[in-house]
Amino acid sequence: MRYQVLLATILALGTVATAQAAVNQPVMDSKSCDAPKYPKASLMNEETGTVTLGFLIGTDGKVLESKIENSSGSKSLDKTALAALSLCKFKPGTKDGKVEQMWTKLDFVWKF
Repeated sequence: MRYQVLLATILALGTVATAQAAVNQPVMDSKSCDAPKYPKASLMNEETGTVTLGFLIGTDGKVLESKIENSSGSKSLDKTALAALSLCKFKPGTKDGKVEQMWTKLDFVWKF
């Protein structure tokens, strides 16, 4: 009886492990776009911070949608980073070796 329970547990764990797909997130090609330029007003006000951006990347590596996940604390810095980095191209993500459209996150740090 113990053996059957142990075997059933091992088989169940094996099923869970094989059910998980190998996922590779999209990766930004930093040479495909210019870095965001510091907004003049933000520079004068000495605004800094980290903004987390979300990008939906198509199978061709282009940004299909973008959004601000976590603010830097400055709307100007957030919008500037989003606008500039949305122009970047990405190496598309894959799931089980197949290219798929998927969301990825990127942190951009504003500092002097």
